[in-house]
Amino acid sequence: MRPPIFLRLSLAPDIPFGPGKAALLEGIRDLGSIAAAGRRMGMSYQRAWTLVSAMNAQFREPLVMAVKGGAKGGGATLTPLGEAVLAEYRAAEAAAAAAVAPAMARLRSWLVAPAS
Repeated sequence: MRPPIFLRLSLAPDIPFGPGKAALLEGIRDLGSIAAAGRRMGMSYQRAWTLVSAMNAQFREPLVMAVKGGAKGGGATLTPLGEAVLAEYRAAEAAAAAAVAPAMARLRSWLVAPAS
């Protein structure tokens, strides 16, 4: 279960990293395909590839390694840096959720029908 917050990090000017990019990296890791990861998110292949290309250019090493099609149809995998970036983002997300948990509990207690 994802934390009840949406964490968007501004890593540098014009280089955001948030839940969408993290989900795309997870999809690539889980499915072995940029296209399949994009489809799972309701995203076109072009949009998924554009995001992967941007992330690969923004970090000192690529986050995703793509293998061109052929007899086996190609695919994609996260590089070690891609795995590390995803893990760091998820850790930051969990830490942020823990930090706001008391405030979330108070805010929810004031709802008309408190959330469970």
